Amino acid sequence: MRICVYEDHRTADLGPLTLTRPAADLLCGLTSLGEKQARHFAAGEVGYLCRPELADLLRARDPRAAVNDPAWLRAGPTVLVNARWLAPADTTKLPAAPFVGLCDGEVAFAVLDARRLHAVTPATVADCLADWAQALPTGDAGGCLIRYPWELVEHNADQIARDFEATGTPSPGPLPAGFALVGPAERLFIHPSATVEPMVVADTTGGPVWVGPGAVVTAFTRLEGPCAVGAGTHLNGARIRAGTTLGPHCRIGGEVECSIVQGFSNKSHDGFLGHSYVGEWVNLAAGTATADLRFDYRPISVRVGDGIVSTGRTKVGSAIGDHARAGLGVLLDCGSTVGAFATVLPTGTLAPRAVPSFTRYGPAGFAPVEDVDAALAAADIMMRRRGRVLTPALRAVYRAVAGRPAEVARPAVGPALRKTA
Repeated sequence: MRICVYEDHRTADLGPLTLTRPAADLLCGLTSLGEKQARHFAAGEVGYLCRPELADLLRARDPRAAVNDPAWLRAGPTVLVNARWLAPADTTKLPAAPFVGLCDGEVAFAVLDARRLHAVTPATVADCLADWAQALPTGDAGGCLIRYPWELVEHNADQIARDFEATGTPSPGPLPAGFALVGPAERLFIHPSATVEPMVVADTTGGPVWVGPGAVVTAFTRLEGPCAVGAGTHLNGARIRAGTTLGPHCRIGGEVECSIVQGFSNKSHDGFLGHSYVGEWVNLAAGTATADLRFDYRPISVRVGDGIVSTGRTKVGSAIGDHARAGLGVLLDCGSTVGAFATVLPTGTLAPRAVPSFTRYGPAGFAPVEDVDAALAAADIMMRRRGRVLTPALRAVYRAVAGRPAEVARPAVGPALRKTA
């Protein structure tokens, strides 16, 4: 089975997370959307139709992958898969003839023969899919199409449990010395290479607890399932609440509730991260707190692009882009968005709910980051501390974000009534 993962125009609504990565790379559960799609279709080959600025990044990551490659796309029957599709747990039985799978009226995937793929490019895929949805047989694809970052957070707890079951996690071995388990042992997985100190508690009553290879979990940490701790991530006396996925090589302390951290990010100290999605290489200094609930319990609104979206949800934290930084004691309101390479400094009050990419906000207000070279040099230093480098492909992606027309820096959508301690 060949699949080709494509991005549509609504990928922009997943910003700031998708400014610097394909939508298929976003985490939900133990795996990314793209990994779930490949597993769902039992894909032997995976290609991509993506934004031109991300093509070299994907090629550098996997030189074997076909990226925006018309010749590969036309070489045989292929399933085009929407990068935003959160595939259902059950495998789809595909018809032999061309077919379009729909989810809430949008195309989730299209089964196509080689002839129909001749006109498909990143620029034409949307029009082609609209035509096929009218001309070809259609049916319910199942699953859901992710529209906004808070929807990934909302589905995360259920997806951890599904991935835990689908990946065939082996039976638990002997528990570490001094380790306390509350709940069923079969819902606990600790990789043999992980280090778990005494006086750590894992509660699997509500779902599985998964601790990846090379992870370090120090004393007085509590893990409440469903939750996942990525490879090489360090937990320093942390309280990890249900519905949380921590990607690889993070440093996490304090309280984290129902949140996703993509990877390589720091929240080493006390503070609260709730119902939020944090990108890579983010630094949240000591005392940083994200409100996620209005104290009048009304639905939270979020600025998306130039508009305001009512989430219809009472629990929504922050969406924080790659390489963003928050200073000591920064307070982020419900429904906040912090762009890539943005810096938020403490002011003694709530930060604005929309801080654009490559912008600095502090006591003097908003200011653009003028020296992009210096910002990238700092990013390179941070990445090398974790054994990574700022590759030319990734540098080009960051420069593309910095080079976009300046977003209007505005204290969007007014202060929300937030949860109090």
